[in-house]
Amino acid sequence: MAQAEKGNTVTINFTGTLEDGTVFDSTLEDMECDEECCADGCDEDGCDDGECGCGEHASGPMTFVLGEEILFPQIDAAIVGMTPGEKKTVKIAAADAFGEYDKEKIFTVPRSDLPEDLVPEVGDELSLSNEDDEELDVVVLEIAEDQVTFDANHPLAGEDVTFEIELISIQ
Repeated sequence: MAQAEKGNTVTINFTGTLEDGTVFDSTLEDMECDEECCADGCDEDGCDDGECGCGEHASGPMTFVLGEEILFPQIDAAIVGMTPGEKKTVKIAAADAFGEYDKEKIFTVPRSDLPEDLVPEVGDELSLSNEDDEELDVVVLEIAEDQVTFDANHPLAGEDVTFEIELISIQ
């Protein structure tokens, strides 16, 4: 049976989880919704809030060219040598995944520097841009009368992650 090599187009299913078992991403279409995460529950399109790993993340198998590092390099390395139907577990430390949590990526902006029509709420995910149109994805941490505090860390920064991978096919 053929083994996956760099340069092959491969199709995989995967599920990414945090250390506590929380699913943060998956290609599996039949994922169970985490009712605790989805206060309003799920329908056939997934979760109303889209944060529990079902719905929008359950996109079906993923096809890509092995070696182009579409996912993490550790996943590419794990797939090399696999045969269709084979499964592997890949653990990736926070520093090699979404990075360590960096307190220096927390910053405060005077409200006068923000658009007048922006009415942020704690927990909002926003994309801020500067005068050079460079964008920065942030989460609103704190709101005061005259300033807003943002966190520019990736939402999964500081988290070790585990991927369960199944090689479906090699084209």
